[in-house]
Amino acid sequence: MKIAILSSIAWRTPPRKYGPWEQVSSNIAEGLVERGFEVTLFATGDSKTRGKLESICKHPYAEDPSVDPKVAECLHISHLMERAHNFDIIHNNFDFLPLTYSRLLKTPMVTTIHGFSSPKIIPVYKKYNSSSHYVAISNSDRSPELRYDATVYNGINIDEFKFVSEPEDYLLFFGRIHHDKGVFESIQIARRTKRKLIISGLIQDQEYFDAKVKPFINNDDIVYVGNSGPKQRLDLLGKAYALLHPVNFDEPFGLSVVEAMACGTPVIAFRRGSMPEIVLHGKTGFLVSSVDEAAQVLTGIEIINRNDCKEWVFSRFSRQRMTEDYLKVYSKILQK
Repeated sequence: MKIAILSSIAWRTPPRKYGPWEQVSSNIAEGLVERGFEVTLFATGDSKTRGKLESICKHPYAEDPSVDPKVAECLHISHLMERAHNFDIIHNNFDFLPLTYSRLLKTPMVTTIHGFSSPKIIPVYKKYNSSSHYVAISNSDRSPELRYDATVYNGINIDEFKFVSEPEDYLLFFGRIHHDKGVFESIQIARRTKRKLIISGLIQDQEYFDAKVKPFINNDDIVYVGNSGPKQRLDLLGKAYALLHPVNFDEPFGLSVVEAMACGTPVIAFRRGSMPEIVLHGKTGFLVSSVDEAAQVLTGIEIINRNDCKEWVFSRFSRQRMTEDYLKVYSKILQK
């Protein structure tokens, strides 16, 4: 089977720092290569893969201001679509734009929907639902207006994550610096429990950062360490006492949540979106509904066995399991 994986070109695949779509695209591609399939990854020219790499954009446009994102994306998508006949199946991880080619191709295309940036994009998915195949990354993120072939949870390369049995005493927020992700709420939880909080992530909303986060940063008990790379990420996730994930939106998935648990770190998350599917309440962390409730359960986080967190991820969110689930989707589509 010849498989084309279409990744985003906003960031490198896998990303140097931030880039969840690019990270998942990489995990899918490498998982398939491990299984012996012929994989071509369509991504930026500086991307890394054990498969074949195809690109029209040398560097991610988020890192190169000389590149026009719309022009680069059009050339990137068409670069694959004009070669669609060379593949048995196309796996689109690049949102809704590639769907506009789906009725012009003989090669079947499966699209992983990594969340909906706005309800306004759903009409595109509806239009091409009959000529394409959709996969949700959580049951909670399924739109009632669409038909799906499957739900496949994102999987991580568990070999990259080191289990830490004896954590340090800090709490961790890891993710985009944006109201949606609950940075301010994390600060409030830390202050109410009188614990140190380390904040790591890409500043996506500068106004929010300046108004809701920056005033509390003192490099003592509230520390911002910037947008962490892979090594720093692993250290932060593994050594944390707990990961705080008080999201203010219905998050489709939560890659940092899974990565933290893979290291043995329990998670305290707001009960929204996919969180009840990812965090096993009382076993790998706690699902709560408010800052007050999060502060209360944090006092009893010691009852969570860090080994249970790791085993939960290994059994449910590994790259191997994700690869198997996608191969089932491919086979189902090709049999039709």
